[in-house]
Amino acid sequence: MELISGTKRNQLIEACGHASFHLELRDDYSVPDENGPFESWLRDEPVSYSFMESWARMVKRLTGEGKAVRRVRIVTEPHTPYIEWEHATTVLNVEAGEEIRWLPRHLVPKDLVCPFDGKDWWLIDDRLLAVGYLDATGRVLGHEVIKDLQAVAAAAALRDLLWSVAAPHHEYQP
Repeated sequence: MELISGTKRNQLIEACGHASFHLELRDDYSVPDENGPFESWLRDEPVSYSFMESWARMVKRLTGEGKAVRRVRIVTEPHTPYIEWEHATTVLNVEAGEEIRWLPRHLVPKDLVCPFDGKDWWLIDDRLLAVGYLDATGRVLGHEVIKDLQAVAAAAALRDLLWSVAAPHHEYQP
């Protein structure tokens, strides 16, 4: 299996024709760019969110062209400190034009099966997937690109189901 980098994954998102969707399933992420800001937030110190600037620019450009950038976060309640921080910083994503919804894990339909062994994934234009792979510590190793029509259709159906039951960011209170 060949994995692409986060940069290559972002290039796939940037090249979307109409929509990109991200499903997040973890309650904690070890993203090196976020370590300092997250630690500052935990200490109730001022936080620099400069690490989000390139993402926000890309989302603004895409949504300005009429393309959708959406994500559903399935989270455990009570939240981990990371999810509390992520919720607090989501306003930056929303201001850039990204639509984000939250779904408490205990409200996920019991018969729902997440494909790809419960890994996070991006669905781009209902034509390809970028499935994330992490090491044992949660560090991102890369993304597998999947173009299999059945896998893409299953992901699109799951996206539609989760989007319909998840709460928009402005309505979800931790």
